Amino acid sequence: MTEASKVVLRELRARIGGVLRGKPEVVDHVLVAALSGGHVLLEDVPGVGKTTLAKAFARTLGVGFARVQFTPDLLPQDILGSLVLDRDAGTFTFRKGPIFTHVLLADEINRASPRTQSALLEAMSEGHVTVDGETHPLPPPFLVLATQNPGDHHGTYPLPEAQLDRFLMRLSIGYPSAAETRELLVARATDDPLDALTALLGEGELVALQEQVRAVRIDIRVVDYLIALVERTRTHPDVELGVSPRGALALFRASQAKAFVEGRSFVTPDDVSALAVAVLAHRLILGPEAKYAGRKGETVILAIVSAEPVPA
Repeated sequence: MTEASKVVLRELRARIGGVLRGKPEVVDHVLVAALSGGHVLLEDVPGVGKTTLAKAFARTLGVGFARVQFTPDLLPQDILGSLVLDRDAGTFTFRKGPIFTHVLLADEINRASPRTQSALLEAMSEGHVTVDGETHPLPPPFLVLATQNPGDHHGTYPLPEAQLDRFLMRLSIGYPSAAETRELLVARATDDPLDALTALLGEGELVALQEQVRAVRIDIRVVDYLIALVERTRTHPDVELGVSPRGALALFRASQAKAFVEGRSFVTPDDVSALAVAVLAHRLILGPEAKYAGRKGETVILAIVSAEPVPA
């Protein structure tokens, strides 16, 4: 890792942290996701800064940004694009939808129908979309930041397990403290800090950082520790369906990115355990008894991390 990369990462964290005050862990987690090429699901009540965070990241990274407000009447072609008739030429041409960008903010994704939600699956997994049998690549880097209201809110559709598994992380911002709220109000008394943000990178620089992340070393003992955590999710009594190999790879890539963000060229067990809840909890399907008892995936992952011996 070069000294220039360390300076850039420090500045990224500082600029975005100046907009989303008091939430450095959330900022770091989203940065980790961006550097590892993953997507993020922000699940929280309205008004805590989910959309602001997405806009701040796009502006600071210096990449293309598009926002789609998900509603019950939104159709897949409203996101992907559609074929349009050219009357003069008598042919159909493809008109790209808002998904053809670098950072896509899928706002309130669980207000759209499952059919529309699934329109993102191919893009999130493969980096391209298929319309009328023709494949269209998306410009790299491609990052989906989706926001979601809690499932018990009116007019929401739960995301299917297959789509949840495509998100590298599920995060919750949470309410700010009284001191953080005071600081936020004072900072926005005359201007919005978001308006002052300028690009620090560009799409080429972000791709270059992603390539550096892949070079971060991870010792085989740390790999075994990661695998042990994943294996425990498959045998835990509260879990009906544990973490898949895709989930294990997601934790592997995220751990590399976290070490990179911290300025190291190697992964530690602490990197793995610090990300376990954000990366693994939403991939679990709990058994009926655990659901009725009110237990959650986050609780299960925390218990697994506590029980698993950490390699020296």
